[in-house]
Order: sequence, then structure tokens, then C-alpha cells
Amino acid sequence: MSPSKSQIEKIIDDALAEDLGEGDVTTEALIPGDQQGIGFIVAKKEGVLAGAGVAKQVFHRVDPELKVEILTENGTRVKPGTKVAKVSGSMASILKAERIALNFLQRLSGIASETNRYVERVEGLPVRIMDTRKTTPGLRSLEKYAVRMGGGENHRVHLGDGILIKDNHLVALRSQGLNIKEIVARARQNARQRLPVEVEVRSVSEALEAVEAGADIIMLDNMNLEDMRKAVKSIHGHALIEASGGITLDNVRAVAETGVDLISIGALTHSARALDINLELQARGFSQQ
Repeated sequence: MSPSKSQIEKIIDDALAEDLGEGDVTTEALIPGDQQGIGFIVAKKEGVLAGAGVAKQVFHRVDPELKVEILTENGTRVKPGTKVAKVSGSMASILKAERIALNFLQRLSGIASETNRYVERVEGLPVRIMDTRKTTPGLRSLEKYAVRMGGGENHRVHLGDGILIKDNHLVALRSQGLNIKEIVARARQNARQRLPVEVEVRSVSEALEAVEAGADIIMLDNMNLEDMRKAVKSIHGHALIEASGGITLDNVRAVAETGVDLISIGALTHSARALDINLELQARGFSQQ
């Protein structure tokens, strides 16, 4: 899912209202309204770029007269000193938009960069790196876009995307005396439409029970490598297999080598470190009236 123009505009407007709701008293007190300037957005660390277009929209929402030129495309690996974009026009407008534009750019590029690190660790193996719903409230569409820029793929975008029977669902339904086969059958019967059914399991025996129940995807939650290998061998193509829980850069390749099809990692979005990017300004004089 790519965020729509209206979605991005709403997110940007909320961010600008948070930052500029009372105005920029410093800039208004110090910077002449007709002073012009040029700013270059520059990467300070190596990583994968995401959000350049969002940053451009921020500048234009603050001042449609600003000229913004994207110099580096999203999904590109940047190095220290890489110029991402050029902004020119009213110095006051550039200063007002600067922080919000950089916040989006740094956050999204951080997610893309973290995702790319995981993708690189499993290079050559037939496995897909997936995100989760562990996203910043209100920013999910942008953060999942950033995952794709880093080479990853999106798991469920929202709760209506697919049926995922998690441990707490199982606890609630087992208290009613239902087993996994009956739970899967109930999900298929009561779902509004034909959706893939995924079941979260914590043991090889539960995995086999879920396969026999007709689940489309089996999520191996916090399993050790030996049990993952056993589950993969036992399921043997009867369902997609997803590994989740406790996945790090140190163990992701070993997890992939068990033969799972998907690896979902919450840390792609909830723990990604922002990529260091800043704005370098070049001021010009202002016109005389």
C-alpha cells in the first residue's frame, strides 16, 4: 500500500500544526520577509533514503513559492555528503519548514536503512523480510512505505487485511473448549470475505495442528532454531511458514536458513534509528524597497 496524496497531506498538516500552531516567533522576530536563501539537504551518515517526496511536500505546504529539487531518488543508498535535495526561496519559509521536513526524512530513511540491513543479511536465500503493525500511531502508511524502500515487504497494513489468530485469541477461545481446528473453521465461517488465515503457534505440535486445520500461513512465534527446522520439515509445503519474535541482525540469517518463507520483524519500524540528515543553508541578501 502506498500512502495517498490526501493521507500524506493530513499527516503533514498535523505535524505542521503541532510545530507552527503558535507561529515561529524566532524567525518572525529576526528574519526579513523578503530575504532569500538556498538550502541543501545533506546526508551525514550512510543509509538508504526514503521520504524525499514527503519532505518536498512539507516545504510546499509551508510556502508554495519555495522551489524544491529532489537530487537523490528514494531507495538510493546515500553516503556522508550526499545531497538529497535543494530548496530555494524565502529564508523564513525554509526555516519554518526545516525541522518537520527533516523529521520525516530522518525517520523514514532510518526505517529504510534498518530494513535494508536485514535484507542484506539474508541475501541469496528464498525468504522475505516483512514488517509488522508495530508502527508509530498515525504514520503507518509512511513507515510501511519506508520498509519497501529498504527492500522489505509489508505484512498486514491494518486489521482488515487478513485473519491472524494470535496467542491471545487462542487463549480466549480455548477457554470455551475449542481446539485449533475448530478455531480456524470458525474464522473461515464468520469472516466477511475469503481472507488468508494465519495462526500463531509456539510448538511443532501446534504448527502441525494448524496445518491440519487448513491454515494458509503458520507463524512460528519465538521458536528456537531446532524447532523451526522440525516445523518446516513437517509442514513441507502445505502452508507458508513465517518466523517471528526475537529476530535480530545477529540471528536473522540462521532463521532464514531453517527454510521459512517469511520473517516478520517489529524492530524495522519500532526501533529503527533515525538516519542523520541535515539542512545546510546559504543566505542571500534581501531586496530593498
